[in-house]
Amino acid sequence: MEYLIWWAAFAAVTTYLAYTRASLGMFTLGYAVLLLAGNIFDVTGLVSWVIFAAIAIPLNVSSIRKQLISGKVLNVFRKIMPEMSTTEREAINAGTTWFEADLFKGDPDWQKMHNYPQPRLSAEEQAFLDGPVEEVCRMCDDWETTHELTDLTPEVWQYLKDHKFFAMIIKKQYGGLEFSAYAQSRVLQKLSSVSAVLSSTVGVPNSLGPGELLQHYGTKEQQDHYLPRLVTGEEIPCFALTSPEAGSDAGAIPDYGIVCKGEFEGKEVLGMRLTWNKRYITLAPVATILGLAFKLRDPDGLIGDTEELGITCALIPTDIDGVVTGRRHFPLNVTFQNGPTQGKDVFVPLDFIIGGKEMAGQGWRMLVECLSVGRAITLPSNSAGGVKTAALATGAYAHIRRQFKLPIGKMEGIEEAMGRIGGNAYLMDAVTTMSTGAIDLGEKPSVISAICKYHLTEKMRECINDAMDIHGGKGVCLGPNNYLGRGYQGAPIAITVEGANILTRNMIIYGQGAIRCHPYVLAEMEAAANPDFNKALDDFDAALFGHVGFTISNMVRSIWFSLTGARFKKSPYNDKTKRYYQLLTRFSSNMAFLSDFSMAALGGDLKRRERISARLGDILSYMYLASATLKRFNDEGRQKEDEALMMWAVEDSLYKTQQAIDELISNFPNRVFAALFRVVVLPFGSHLSKPSDKLDHKIARILQTPGAARDRLGAGQYLNKEDGNIIGKLELTLDNVIKSEAILAKISKQAGKRIPLINLDKLAEEALENGWIDDTEAQQLRITEEGRLQTINVDDFDPIDLVVDKERHLKIKEGKTSVKAA
Repeated sequence: MEYLIWWAAFAAVTTYLAYTRASLGMFTLGYAVLLLAGNIFDVTGLVSWVIFAAIAIPLNVSSIRKQLISGKVLNVFRKIMPEMSTTEREAINAGTTWFEADLFKGDPDWQKMHNYPQPRLSAEEQAFLDGPVEEVCRMCDDWETTHELTDLTPEVWQYLKDHKFFAMIIKKQYGGLEFSAYAQSRVLQKLSSVSAVLSSTVGVPNSLGPGELLQHYGTKEQQDHYLPRLVTGEEIPCFALTSPEAGSDAGAIPDYGIVCKGEFEGKEVLGMRLTWNKRYITLAPVATILGLAFKLRDPDGLIGDTEELGITCALIPTDIDGVVTGRRHFPLNVTFQNGPTQGKDVFVPLDFIIGGKEMAGQGWRMLVECLSVGRAITLPSNSAGGVKTAALATGAYAHIRRQFKLPIGKMEGIEEAMGRIGGNAYLMDAVTTMSTGAIDLGEKPSVISAICKYHLTEKMRECINDAMDIHGGKGVCLGPNNYLGRGYQGAPIAITVEGANILTRNMIIYGQGAIRCHPYVLAEMEAAANPDFNKALDDFDAALFGHVGFTISNMVRSIWFSLTGARFKKSPYNDKTKRYYQLLTRFSSNMAFLSDFSMAALGGDLKRRERISARLGDILSYMYLASATLKRFNDEGRQKEDEALMMWAVEDSLYKTQQAIDELISNFPNRVFAALFRVVVLPFGSHLSKPSDKLDHKIARILQTPGAARDRLGAGQYLNKEDGNIIGKLELTLDNVIKSEAILAKISKQAGKRIPLINLDKLAEEALENGWIDDTEAQQLRITEEGRLQTINVDDFDPIDLVVDKERHLKIKEGKTSVKAA
């Protein structure tokens, strides 16, 4: 019996020390105390102490440990560590880690997350949203922009310049607005509720572009010259990175520059002869200043000893000889200015390099550092804004539109889709708020920015598909009154740009996350790359044994949480969210355990196992999405009316986290490790389910019923109810329909039968004549009918109005010329 008690104590001590992440010294002390107790009760003896000493001394005496263990492991690690390109290394080193690192470590501090300040707008930022942003939304007609002009109107362009929309990121000392990242996000969300062309046009100069690069890396002369001109719109910037031969693989760009002497503006200067061929460049057709990425070579050693200097960024005025601004691309009827740019043997001075010649070869580092910020703002904000507006519009339409004598929003199939739209709208706004809040705290969250870009653009595509399904013919037929069609057409654009989503999911999120967020992997890699063996061994030894303890701890924690369902884990709140925090903590430990053992099992091959990497990235991503949702719910006062939206968003993310874990295990190539994973992480199988039908029903009611929860969901969007704003008029019609439903119920009671909500103008006259309603109520029915018909009807056209080149069309139709000749 004493032996059983001692071994039970041994297991308990081991589990406790591993769970609490005790140090190696504490483990040693704990086992020494156990052996001493064993001696007292005559359970252990001299042999036990000898075995203990044989293990404890090499582990605790650093010189012996390094010689017997760490040094040998370091030599093996150096041989198996996959080769890392310069661009990969710079991408990994770019930016900072934030709360995603806590999620990766297996024990997130929820109170720490909730203590992050809630982002808020300054008075100046709020005034900008209420004034210039509201006004430019009023000025912009998306049908006119996308179909008739294929561009913003000259008046809108000038308004954007006059009110510094292109200078939100530029500091006040240069005349810019110097808005917070959160404010930029809110501006873009509001613009996106009117036009994707408008929000894209404003977003790009405030994201990755010359303005951002100049402020961080430009010389004083460059900053003083260009930044004030960018503020006033005297200069329109674009940035050219993508080539026909290199998209996501930016390190393979063929565009190049040769350091040489040449003549510029009548003088011989040291410069570069540039040749490039770029495409998909937003604002290129109208840009006056071109940010250009190219590979710089110095074959004659004119600026140093290095011949291949690497990717370099320069500012090129588009009006100098040799710069060719190509014709426009036509991206899926979302007609923001986008096109190619070329140059062949264009000579420019060396001081055209952003930051001067000292920054030659530093372009990729500059780009990835700036992208770690911009990627978290522009596309995620545009996506969130679009879905928020689609959620309100779909809710209004679903209540106004009748089928089978009832609002289509009461049909369960419609409720299911509306649940996804509303839940994701709540989540997406939460994610943009938390992520831009991190940027405003001084972070450059490269992993979070990749998560935001991928998941929010994908959710936008899913939600716009759902909205189109609900609207049916109303969404399909394009025209001035269609508020969904262009968003549906343009969804793949956001999926494609700033790193294609397939690449972002399969390579970037976990590829960067595993190295940047893991507490020991980057330290191990840096130690292994250190040519000073003694220093490398010291650093590697510390990282290695920290890593071993970390892995053991997460394995024990995963087993414990799997067996108990993490129900004993403390939560910051004891309400409906308690279970969510517990499950996220469990999945966090699972993530850390699966990550370490995946690296151990696959080694360098994990880099090539993209689908394994993608699923590990999904686990991290969905935990972050759920965390941001919980933070929003808390920041906004834990509103009872918002519970359904919060619960749907968190439960959907948790379900998808578990799904990613299950798929990872099922497809893991090493079946021995796969079996271990299932026993440790999912011993009782997958038990979480999708959000319930009941939650879908509650969200559908929120979207169709004006109230505080619906107002918070659509906060900040352009909802002005005046003529010219389709969404605002839709909101007005929803209000009128709800008022008229009460009048209709009154008439139905008087008539002794149920009267459908149709032909309300005629019904008003009949009911008024019968004395069932008064003049005010009759007028309400007439107004409602007008709005109802405008809502359910779709645009139609004279065939000639759909022809772009009417003169050519008429010649062909009249047989005056052939199609080919015309």
